[in-house]
Amino acid sequence: MTWTLAILLPLAALAALFAVRPLRRALLTRRIFTVYRRMLPQMSQTEREALEAGSVWWEGELFRGRPDWDKLLAYPQPRLTAAEQSFLDNETEELCRLSDDWVSSHYDHDLSPEAWRCMKEKGFFGMIIPKRYGGLEFSAYAHSQVVTKLATRCAATTVSVMVPNSLGPAELLLHYGSEEQKNHYLPRLAKGLEIPCFALTSPWAGSDAAAIPDRGVVCKGQWQGREVIGMRVTWDKRYITLAPVATVVGLAFRLFDPERLLGGAFGGNADIGISCALVPADHPGVETGRRHFPLNAAWMNGPTRGRDVFMPLDFIIGGPRMAGQGWRMLMECLAAGRSISLPASNTGMQKLAVRAVGGYARVRSQFKTAIGKFEGIQEALARMGGNLYLSDAARVMTAGAIDLGEKPSLVSAIVKYHITERARQSMNDGMDVLGGKGICLGPSNFLGRAYQQVPVAITVEGANILTRSLIIFGQGAIRCHPWVMAEMQAAQANDLAAFDRALFAHVRHTLGNGLRALFTGLTGSHFVRVPQSVAPETRRYYQQLTRFSAAFAFMADISMLVMGGDLKRKEKLSARMADILSLLYLSSAVLKRYEAEGRQQADAPLMHWAIWDAMFRAQNAFEGVVYNFPSRFVSNFLCRMIFPLGRPYVVPSDRLGGQVAELLIAPSATRDRLTAGMHLPREENDPVGVIELALEATLQAEPARAKLRAAQKAGKLAAGDAGAGEAEALARGLITSAEQALLARARALAAEVIKVDDFPFDLGLQRSEPKPAPRRAAA
Repeated sequence: MTWTLAILLPLAALAALFAVRPLRRALLTRRIFTVYRRMLPQMSQTEREALEAGSVWWEGELFRGRPDWDKLLAYPQPRLTAAEQSFLDNETEELCRLSDDWVSSHYDHDLSPEAWRCMKEKGFFGMIIPKRYGGLEFSAYAHSQVVTKLATRCAATTVSVMVPNSLGPAELLLHYGSEEQKNHYLPRLAKGLEIPCFALTSPWAGSDAAAIPDRGVVCKGQWQGREVIGMRVTWDKRYITLAPVATVVGLAFRLFDPERLLGGAFGGNADIGISCALVPADHPGVETGRRHFPLNAAWMNGPTRGRDVFMPLDFIIGGPRMAGQGWRMLMECLAAGRSISLPASNTGMQKLAVRAVGGYARVRSQFKTAIGKFEGIQEALARMGGNLYLSDAARVMTAGAIDLGEKPSLVSAIVKYHITERARQSMNDGMDVLGGKGICLGPSNFLGRAYQQVPVAITVEGANILTRSLIIFGQGAIRCHPWVMAEMQAAQANDLAAFDRALFAHVRHTLGNGLRALFTGLTGSHFVRVPQSVAPETRRYYQQLTRFSAAFAFMADISMLVMGGDLKRKEKLSARMADILSLLYLSSAVLKRYEAEGRQQADAPLMHWAIWDAMFRAQNAFEGVVYNFPSRFVSNFLCRMIFPLGRPYVVPSDRLGGQVAELLIAPSATRDRLTAGMHLPREENDPVGVIELALEATLQAEPARAKLRAAQKAGKLAAGDAGAGEAEALARGLITSAEQALLARARALAAEVIKVDDFPFDLGLQRSEPKPAPRRAAA
C-alpha cells in the first residue's frame, strides 16, 4: 500500500498540474513563457511577410503526422476546358513549329520574327490575364500544359512565354494594381503591345532579395510640365529575363522619405520599405538593351540600370498607397513562377529526354544488340522514366491546387527544387546514353542545349541550395506546424492564456506522434487505416507514408525543442528535414496520379519505382538527421523511436528498373501517357521526329532481321555488310522484296538517328563584338 501511494501520489500531482489550467499556468506555463519570449528571435518585417505569404495545403497534413488520405483523393483532378485544349492543340503546336532550338541558339541568338509575331498575336503573353482585359484567362493547369509542351521544343520560346505569365507586371497588376493601371497596361500586355520584364535581383542581393540596395528617395520634381511629389530611383539589376526587349520594366527597390513629404501616411518613417513600380523602358534615364549570355541560351536576358531617375508616385504598382508593400506583393505572387513555370518547363525537358532517348536506345545497336537491352543503359533509363512520372505527377497536382484557390508558397519551393533537380539527373542520364552523339552540338543533337541550360533553372527563382537548406523546412516548421505559429503569435502579443493553450496542444501533438511513430515502426505500419477505395497494390505505400509522416512530425518537434533557434543555422540538418517533407509530398502526388489515371496496370512499374525511390531517399534523410544530431543521447533515442526494427526500404530493384526501361524503348500506351502533351514532330529532318520514325521502322523490320540472323546461324547466309547481305538473302528467297524494303528503310533512318553533325573548319562562328583584349600576367 505504501509503495502504491508513493507511485500514485506523484502521478496524481503531475496529472493535476497538467489538467488544472489555472494551476498549470501559474506554476509551469508562466515560467516557460518567460524563457520562450526571451529566446524568441527578433523577426524582421520582410521575414514576417515571407512566412505569412501564401497558404498551407497538403504539406500541412504531412507535417501534422496524420495525413487525411481521403482529403487528398477528393481533390479534383485538373482538366482543360475546350478552349484551353484547342489552344494547346493548335496555337501552341503552331508556335512549336515556328521554333528551332538550334537555329535560335547557334545562329540568331533570338527567336524568329514569325515566332515573336505568333506569341504576340495569339495571346501567349496574356494567358493569365482575364478576358475582360483581352487576355485568355487560362487556368493554372492550362498555363502549365502550354509551358510543358513548349519546353519539349525550344527553351527560348518557353522562357519568353513563361516570364510574362509568372512573377511579373501582369501578375502584380492583377492583384495590386490601381484600376487606371489595369485598364491601361493589361490590354496592352495581353495583345503583346507591351513586352514586360521584372527586375528584382541585384549584384549585391542575389538570394537575399530582401536586402536589395536599389533605392528610391521621395522628392519633388518636374513631371509633364508641373512640379509633383515623386521619387528619384537608382538601381542596378541583372539576370532580368526579357529586359533587353522589354517595353515596360517592373522594378523592386527600397523607398525612403527622409523629408517626410508623404506626411503621416507611413507613420512618419523615413524607410518606407520595398516597393514595386512599373516604368516604361523609354522613360528618361532607364537603361536596357545589353544582354547576358546564359549558357548558350537564346532567350533575352540582361541587365537594367538607372541613376537618379525621377518618376511620379503613380508609377508604384497600386499607386502611392502601396508604397512599402512590395515584399509582401512579391512573396504572395512568387508561387506562380515556382509552382507553374519552372516545374512545367523542367517536366517538359524530361518528356523530351525520355521519349527521344528511349527511342534512340532501341534504334542504336552495339554488339548486335539494341543498347536499351543492356542493364547499364536500363539503369539510366529507369531513373529517367521514374523521375518523369513523379515530376509530372507533382506538377499537375500543384497546378490543380492553385486552381482551387491555394497559394502554396511552401509547395512551390518543393516542386521548384525537386523537379529541377530530377530534370538535371535526367539530362545527365540522357547524355550518358547518347554518348558521343550527345557531346557534339549540332542540329541533330536534340539534348545538348537542354543539358547546357538545366543549371539556369537550378539557379533562378531561389537558388536550389538556398531553397533546400533554408526555405523548405525553415518556413514549413512555422507555417505548416499546427501549433508553432500560434505559440509565436501568443508570445509576441504577450498573451499567456493563448500561449498556454498552444503549448500544451503542442505537447499532446508531439507525444501522440512519437507513440504513433514507435507503434507503426514496431508493427511495420500494417495496422494503419487507409481508405478502402485505394488500389490494393498501393495500400502499403499509404501506410508507410503515414508512418513516415508521424516520424517526421515527431523528429521535427524534438529537433526544435533540443536545438531551438540554432536549428536555423544547422543548414545540413534543415536540408535533410526538408528532403523528408518534400519526398512525402512527391510520393503523395504519385499516388494521386495513379488513382486519377484509372490505376493503369501497365503504368504500375513507373508508380512503384517512383515511390520506392522517394521512400528510400526519405529513409536516408531520416538517418542523415538522426546520426548527425548534436546530442548523442537524442540521436540514439530518435533512432530507436523511428526505426525500432531497422530500415524498411531498399533501392528500387533491378527487376523493377528493367520493367521501367522496357516501357521507354517501344511504342505503347504507357509511353504515350508518360510523354503526353509534348510536341511530337513526324518529319525525317527533325531530330526527334526521325527517332519516332526510326523506332517504328526498326520494330517493323525486326521479323525480317530475325530471318537473316537465323539464316546466318544456319550457314545459309554469310555475315557481312548489311545491305549486301539483304540483297543476297532476297536473291536466295530467304526474305521478300517487301521485307528488304523494310530493312533498308530501318537502316537508313537509324543512320540518320545516330548521325553526328560536322561543320567547316571555322565552325561557321560569327562574332558580333570584337575579341577581348589578350590577358597579361600581373607584373
